[in-house]
Amino acid sequence: MTTEPPPSGTSGSLSVVRAAGVLILFVIGVTVLVAVGTRPSVSGESAGAPTTTTPTTVAGGSTTTTAAGGAVTTTTRAGATTTTSKHHGGHTTTTTVPAASVSVVVANSTHTNGLAAHYSTVIGGGGWMMKTPVDAATTEATSAVYYAAGFQQQAAAIATAIGVKPSQVLPLTAATPVSGVTGTDVVVVIGEDLASTSGS
Repeated sequence: MTTEPPPSGTSGSLSVVRAAGVLILFVIGVTVLVAVGTRPSVSGESAGAPTTTTPTTVAGGSTTTTAAGGAVTTTTRAGATTTTSKHHGGHTTTTTVPAASVSVVVANSTHTNGLAAHYSTVIGGGGWMMKTPVDAATTEATSAVYYAAGFQQQAAAIATAIGVKPSQVLPLTAATPVSGVTGTDVVVVIGEDLASTSGS
């Protein structure tokens, strides 16, 4: 039996060239895929996004508020309120308001004695600057938390802490059923709905 010699010349060198070409294409393909996979995502957020906010309670008792389009996020924890704003162009501003600098007064608008003092102690445990508890001018069925201009997030955090619905966090106006609260940042009005849950 005779053995044929292996083919000579171009066939062997052509296989090496093909292998090198396939290897080069493979490396280029992997590089492109990695580059595409690690590219930062582009947000479709418009500069004119509305700024309506919705408070949401998250684990740990904090409150997160996100404006439509994700432009503003506010996290409130006992002790401070932190607001992070993302401006058009990618700039971020963070502001922290210590709870101890936010003045709060609690008003009892029920026939149950001691509720304003009880809720002042509860709210004060969060580090807020508590004023002397008072009685409201009227009896209210539903509790509410009123806020002066610029203190909506702090009012929402206090409302969450005592079980007042987000829909009952309202601007402080002349119609608020408490007198003598000028210069107060947040006014909490305890209604009949919280009287039964207070344990007083």
